[in-house]
This record gives sequence, C-alpha cells and structure tokens, in this order.
Amino acid sequence: MRLPSIPKSFHRRAVNRQGVAAVELAFLIPFLAFICVIAVDWARVFYYSITVSDCSRNGAAYLSDPTIMSSSPYANYTAAALAGTSLSPTPTVSSTNGSDVNGSWVEVTVSYPFTTATNFPGVPHSTSVSKTVRMYTAARTPNS
Repeated sequence: MRLPSIPKSFHRRAVNRQGVAAVELAFLIPFLAFICVIAVDWARVFYYSITVSDCSRNGAAYLSDPTIMSSSPYANYTAAALAGTSLSPTPTVSSTNGSDVNGSWVEVTVSYPFTTATNFPGVPHSTSVSKTVRMYTAARTPNS
C-alpha cells in the first residue's frame, strides 16, 4: 500500500506560517508581560491584606480579653498585633473603644502603605491596605 505524497505547496505554506507566528508573538509578548506583572502585584496585595487582617485580629483579641492582657508576654496591643510579622515599613496600629446595647467593645485598625512593584500608567503606584476589627470585651468573671 502506497501512502499519498504531500504536495510541495503545503510545505511552502507551513514555512510561511512560521513567520506569521513570530510576528504574532512579537505583538503579544508586551501584553503577556504586563499581565504577568499585574498578577504578581495582585498576589502581593492579597498577601499583605491577609497579614494586615491577622494583625488587627490579634490586637483586638489582646484588648478584648483582660486575662490575656495580664498574662501576655506583649507589652501592649501594638506589640501583640505586630507579633509574628516582619513587614517593612512597620504598619500603623490604632485602637478605639466604646459600648452599645451588646456591651463594651474595642476596635483595632492596622494600616500598611503598599507600593506596587512597577509604575505602569493607569495602575496606582501606592495605596493603603487597612483593616479594622471590632471585638466585644469579655467579662472579668462569669455573669458579671
């Protein structure tokens, strides 16, 4: 059984198509690089937002439980909030307290100045990642 031969015009079309593919790739590489850098910056913002959220939760937990405050190795709520993080520059930590119908509460806000890896037009170069957590304070003794 004899296989049919491939016409020569098919080979010429395949060789010509390689040049077109190179030109298409040359047009797409800058766009693909831009998308890659944006994805990396998005991942960094996501990481910092999770870290800031954890810091504010730690600080609020420290202030909301008086038994933790008396036995904690941390000097204050700022040290408790920033424990275990190595963010540079150091995030700012602030707190407020108040009360409502449900009882007294504390709020801890942590803010971190985030800057992107690159400075593309249309993409903000810096922003603040901030998180506020409110926790109700625990009673010192049961039923008090």
